[in-house]
Amino acid sequence: MKVAVFPGQGAQFSGMGKDLYDNYSQAKMMFEEANDLLGFSITNIMFSGTEEELKMTKVTQPAVFLHSIIAYQVLQDDELLAMTAGHSLGEFTALVANKVLSFRDGLSLVSKRAHAMQKACEKTPSTMAVVLGFDNQKIEEICQSIDEVVVPANYNSPGQLVISGSIKGIELAVEALQKAGAKRVLPLKVSGAFHSPFMLSAQEELAEAISTTQFNDPICPIYQNCTGKPSLVATQIKENLLSQLTSPVLWMQSVQNMIEDGATRFIEYGPGEVLQGLIKKIDPSIDVTSVKI
Repeated sequence: MKVAVFPGQGAQFSGMGKDLYDNYSQAKMMFEEANDLLGFSITNIMFSGTEEELKMTKVTQPAVFLHSIIAYQVLQDDELLAMTAGHSLGEFTALVANKVLSFRDGLSLVSKRAHAMQKACEKTPSTMAVVLGFDNQKIEEICQSIDEVVVPANYNSPGQLVISGSIKGIELAVEALQKAGAKRVLPLKVSGAFHSPFMLSAQEELAEAISTTQFNDPICPIYQNCTGKPSLVATQIKENLLSQLTSPVLWMQSVQNMIEDGATRFIEYGPGEVLQGLIKKIDPSIDVTSVKI
């Protein structure tokens, strides 16, 4: 059973999508449509922008979304899609692949989400860190013991959990985790604490956009970040998509549940091979490949 998975923010690179644009007429048409919808030439930034330009949340998220969904549209094989999932931002890409959202509506929501998250980051300084080689339950307990906002944000794979919180909270958590025996705790160079209470204002802003957007029932199950379980009804998908901003990404749980439900072949569409690596750590025996150009 084929599963299409889509990466989130962080997979971007300068030059992303250029080969798709140059070699596929459908890709060129979709990129040009995106330029019109966004009101600026995102292709210029994607194809030749600086690393700093690509790191801006309001640019990164539409760029990764575009690369991923266009790669899916022009490079997918003929095998029927059995399940979909996306990591954080990638969930929006999965919804377009799954026919829940149109390309234009998906891009519009991604752009609004990115701007809302950028504003939330600027409103209150916050950050994230990745914890490697440590028990998830112990990480959760340490986060709860700190008198600051610090929460689990991404359950990526066995031995890899990302935490989000205030600047002071992450500093205290890093110190406590190192003392407790965590193998490595690395602060991340991000603009804010994604998937945490610091994104509440972005959640409120996105709620209005989601409420006025047409959502269809999916053509196959989509495993959503905030539950790790399959969704098949548009109303449920909308609720979970909104919760995603302030809830942890249950990626490891999603992959495990897809495998239990019969997934045998994972294909990652988009820049990089981040999800391929995570899925291999979750189950080394599973067939997983990346499709990109």
